[in-house]
Amino acid sequence: MESEFSDLSCKQMPPAHPFDDDKLKEECGVFGVIGVADAANFVALGLHALQHRGQEAGGIVAYDPDAGFNSARRFGYVRDNFTSQSLMQTLPGELSIGHVRYSTAGSKAAAIRDVQPFFGEFAMGGAALAHNGNLTNADALRRELIERGSIFQSSSDSECIIHLMARSLQRNIPERMEDALRRVEGAFSVVAMTRTKLIGVRDPLGVRPLVIGKVGDGYALSSETCALDIIGAEFVREVEPGEMVVITDKGIDSNFPFRRQDPRFCIFEHVYFSRPDSIIGGRSVYETRRQIGVELAKESPVEADLVCAVPDSGTPAAIGFSQESGIPFAMGIIRNQYMGLTFIEPTEQIRNMGVRLKLNVNRALVKGKRIILVDDSVVRGTTSRKIKEMILDAGAAEVHFRIASPPTAWPCFYGVDTPQREKLLAATMSEEEMRDHLAVDSLKFISLDGLYRAVGEQNARLLPERFVNAKEQE
Repeated sequence: MESEFSDLSCKQMPPAHPFDDDKLKEECGVFGVIGVADAANFVALGLHALQHRGQEAGGIVAYDPDAGFNSARRFGYVRDNFTSQSLMQTLPGELSIGHVRYSTAGSKAAAIRDVQPFFGEFAMGGAALAHNGNLTNADALRRELIERGSIFQSSSDSECIIHLMARSLQRNIPERMEDALRRVEGAFSVVAMTRTKLIGVRDPLGVRPLVIGKVGDGYALSSETCALDIIGAEFVREVEPGEMVVITDKGIDSNFPFRRQDPRFCIFEHVYFSRPDSIIGGRSVYETRRQIGVELAKESPVEADLVCAVPDSGTPAAIGFSQESGIPFAMGIIRNQYMGLTFIEPTEQIRNMGVRLKLNVNRALVKGKRIILVDDSVVRGTTSRKIKEMILDAGAAEVHFRIASPPTAWPCFYGVDTPQREKLLAATMSEEEMRDHLAVDSLKFISLDGLYRAVGEQNARLLPERFVNAKEQE
């Protein structure tokens, strides 16, 4: 592999947009409630708790026996749209689902028709569906469906599921959903609703999370447990990989419509997608991230004066690193919590400010100090480089990067917005070359072995050569 690195390392990394976080982006969050009055209000609260999974847009569908199905779709944050009493009054009923969006498939352009949940009217009644994940065979399915007469309203891969349901010959909507989902490939956690049912499905690999909660006399489905907390719901259990749950006023009906496979849960849910106050696989996300920091300190110790986090995702790992190393943790970088998706028109002067709009160095703290900076990942390295420059400008004596995930060298096709491979720093450089590129005193990533230990896999599956070879053969 060294020869590959040496050939590519001389290439200059492509420029990044100045407002880009230089982070991998999760694509969506889903939430649904049945059996409580004003269910849409509960859904809005749940989506607010899942806002970190998608900030582009949100949508809610609700059903009331008198008013029928009603929906609202809006661009922007949940807090800016679904807190209006006049809007929420248009979504009555005891059954509702919702979705927050970050697009990984489909058009990146602003189009309200791409905002989920999607709705379809079938012979046996209406159904709405919200999807978290990526369908890897969506393009092929879309071409096939269009050739057979389907008319698509959006560019989203999730709409394929609705069209497949429409063409199914099964007798009811849950069975049609089963039929449709057997045709798709990739990652999907789906929350759907009919007039009387709330439905949750996870793909057989269980790539994306989905949990069940009990709220009053009803139930909730959510991407993460933190959204159950906000509505006062009791966590019941996770939806199992390959499981479909159908929830009615009679309770929960469970079945496994797909061929059983070994689960392949996305490790980055633990590393940085999920909120630290969520519980995944019976394990606290915060504790996993703290333990990653512990493993980092064991694997890559360094003499320094302070451990600082790149906020906010690097904070738990930085705390763990500090606890294990004995080096004090300090807030060396302060985040501007009020920096939204849009600020002002990015003129050239603003562009040059870069990450300073979002982060600022605590100068009095870092001056003259040897600083360990803990971050969750290095993607293109643009932000890492700017943060290093800010720390040095503030008078730090040394800067050492410790990264709470292994090098990101390959894109993900299962619902993560990853830059093209040539834009990934680890795809073109070795660890030493990345250190030189970022111009830091040291750079170390957690090993795969350490990452497995941090998530509770004591029998670590460290086979990096196999991973490399598998990718090279594709």
